Amino acid sequence: MKKLLYILLVVLVIAGFGFKYLLDRGLIITGFSAKMLSSWTELTDRTQKDIEEQELSFFPLNLANNVINKKDHSVVSKLFGFKAQKAVYREGLGSTLIADADEEKVRQQKLIQKILPENPDTVFWPFGNKFLKNLPPEVDTAKLKSAIEKAFEKGNTRAVVVCYDTVFLMEKYAKGFDKDMRFLGWSMSKSVTSALVGILVKKGMLDIYKPAPVNEWKNDERNKITLNHLLHMTSGLEWEENYGNISDATVMLYEKGDMGNFALNKPLQHEPGSFWYYSSGTTNIISLVIRRMFATDQDYWKFPRKELFNKTGMRSMVFETDASGTFVGSSYIFGTARDWARFGLLYLKNGKFNGEQILPEGWTEYTSEPALASGGKYGAQFWLQPKELPDAPEDTYFCDGYHGQRVYIIPSKNIVIVRFGLNKKGEFDYNNFVKNILESIK
Repeated sequence: MKKLLYILLVVLVIAGFGFKYLLDRGLIITGFSAKMLSSWTELTDRTQKDIEEQELSFFPLNLANNVINKKDHSVVSKLFGFKAQKAVYREGLGSTLIADADEEKVRQQKLIQKILPENPDTVFWPFGNKFLKNLPPEVDTAKLKSAIEKAFEKGNTRAVVVCYDTVFLMEKYAKGFDKDMRFLGWSMSKSVTSALVGILVKKGMLDIYKPAPVNEWKNDERNKITLNHLLHMTSGLEWEENYGNISDATVMLYEKGDMGNFALNKPLQHEPGSFWYYSSGTTNIISLVIRRMFATDQDYWKFPRKELFNKTGMRSMVFETDASGTFVGSSYIFGTARDWARFGLLYLKNGKFNGEQILPEGWTEYTSEPALASGGKYGAQFWLQPKELPDAPEDTYFCDGYHGQRVYIIPSKNIVIVRFGLNKKGEFDYNNFVKNILESIK
């Protein structure tokens, strides 16, 4: 009897610690669940069951109880009845967690904007969706088709799009996904944020080599931080980017309504430019800097579509804001695989699209130059030729998102490769994927 009581006591203690562990992380669990369900159900035609079985199927996210209210465009998630988090959808601005913000004020946010091109099926690629009948003779279509099909054999690939020069070559989608489905880019959003900085530089509104225009830093040691440092992830600000635990990154994304403000109030830990550290907080500071360049929220919210998405035919893109109204530049852009390919083509063609120089001359070269302290692996919110692609050309650079979202830009081969999926680390062979596609071009 004593032995049984001892075992029971041990079980209860372990259960108690486990319960406390989960509750301590409860807002992250429910925040992630509510946000994902809200965005995916509002911006695509996926069902709650489908999203919960895929995006939210792993522990401890699968412990959350989620309720969708279609009438008021909200999702509420709870963990064992506690730690409730609510996400709401706003037209034109996507979904956001209420977190510590005022729900009434958040719901007043709204953006209605003209989307171009108006009739994409009548306009030739890449601005529209009308394609040339014949592919370039240097493309081995059978080999390309085989390479793409292999990408769906392992690693839960959802979409692949391949473009050569400005020619649309081929695409393939997994069951339940198609050319009209928006995909979450996750940290590929950082690369889009970098492009927006480039546009403001071209307009003469920002100088990346001057101290960043952040009033909160003017009277302390952070006044040495430049936009160049921020773009290269070498600001020196204190930060922890850890998605497996409570960290600056998870607190920012799932507990804070004003993400940029949370990040910019971090103290300086290293001399700016001397230390490289990947930080989603850094990108959200950039987003807040961009916001402060505009007189009104409407002008700011219209900026990405007016100056980037409409000029590149990226009709589907939805750049979501946090509860304060600042774009979550680190993580939250939804768009079709084709539109992400268009973004890659903008960089492949040195910032020029549809006859217009959208990015400053030399911006793509700047983007793909290694940050001084990164060991050659990171540019300006883009990753550079990595260990995962030992057989790819050295000039390869790319947008990289959580769970295997990729836009590869390979100037020497004149090619853009887009891949979306939902895979664990090490589950998908990126090197062979890219290698096989490149071998299909003579």
